[in-house]
Amino acid sequence: MPRLVNPHGGGSLKPLLLPEEVRKEELKRARSLPPVRLSSREKGDLIMLGIGGFTPLDGFMTRADWEGVCDGYKTASGLFWPIPITLSTDEATAQGIQAGMEIALVDGEAGTIMATMKVTEKYTIDKAHECMMVYKTTDPEHPGVKMVLDQGPVNLAGPVKVLSEGDFPTRYPGIYMTPAQTRAIFEKKGWATVAAFQTRNPMHRSHEYLVKIAIEVCDGVLIHSLLGNLKPGDIPAEVRTRAIATLIDNYFVKDTVVQAGYPLDMRYAGPREALLHAVFRQNYGCSHLIVGRDHAGVGSYYGPFDAHRIFDEIPRDALEIRPLKIDWTFWCYRCGGMASARTCPHEDRDRLLLSGTKLRKALSEGLEIPNEFSRPEVLAILREYYSGLKDEERVEVKLSGHSAR
Repeated sequence: MPRLVNPHGGGSLKPLLLPEEVRKEELKRARSLPPVRLSSREKGDLIMLGIGGFTPLDGFMTRADWEGVCDGYKTASGLFWPIPITLSTDEATAQGIQAGMEIALVDGEAGTIMATMKVTEKYTIDKAHECMMVYKTTDPEHPGVKMVLDQGPVNLAGPVKVLSEGDFPTRYPGIYMTPAQTRAIFEKKGWATVAAFQTRNPMHRSHEYLVKIAIEVCDGVLIHSLLGNLKPGDIPAEVRTRAIATLIDNYFVKDTVVQAGYPLDMRYAGPREALLHAVFRQNYGCSHLIVGRDHAGVGSYYGPFDAHRIFDEIPRDALEIRPLKIDWTFWCYRCGGMASARTCPHEDRDRLLLSGTKLRKALSEGLEIPNEFSRPEVLAILREYYSGLKDEERVEVKLSGHSAR
């Protein structure tokens, strides 16, 4: 029987969510512990630790881990890891916490207890250094940089016992899945090679084309939507996943794709985030990651194919998952269909370049959208969403960087 790719690190999945039968007792104990509030990004990271998406990590990183990941893509133990997974807090809270203590991790928005953690270290970092190494900029206008600059000045490290997946299972039933669940689905289908398609947008024709290329060379594709927070103006997950389901029903062969979602916030870290996407997609059972133009980028902070090149810069044995690098894709009027820069010999004037930003801008301004850009069933769902927005809910969408071409 064909075998799925190993979880990252070569062992078994390592979910840190406590079994249901012992959660109640740990939650009762957690109520007596000093609370530390989680940001939205930290909450998503914690849930990924809980469900095994960040296998084989056992909690939030130490200073040695932070430094090793920033400067050399490795934790202190030598594990390949591309982006620090850290927990921060304010100075007043940190003063009451010492190494060896246990704390309760609390959802900063809902106020519910998410986990307990044994603090092994308390430390500070150079935020500007993290931003330069991970995001290649210290510009506070970059949404990922802002995330780092806004976090507390003190980091706490230590192993966690996760008690909750938040509202993701109830808010996204049938879409939100754990790595164990996707692996079980792939095994039931008899898939061994599975390509992951990362998306934070509804799928337009270019996205559809990328997934269909992957179906040609793999047993199947996991269309994997981000369910956490995005930047203002992006389309909510509830709308995106419904649009994707409609596309799958109407334009894909049955049982060639699986749609699922994961609980992280978007970091917009470009090449580094592409590597993080590869790490946790390997944990979800994927052997390949589709890497297209400006993967996980924003604005013009990264080159359009920096995320391709970064996979050539890491040791080959760092990951079992492999990138499927695909060139700029577009609709070519002379070819009469979707094509890429590697397959189409025609000029820019013959091409309709597609991007999620262009689609959002056209929808938000009520502009005409050609059929070559997006499927009509998808556009109907998106237009319904935009027509229901109040004026104060609308965000001006600006074209910049590669999306402006």
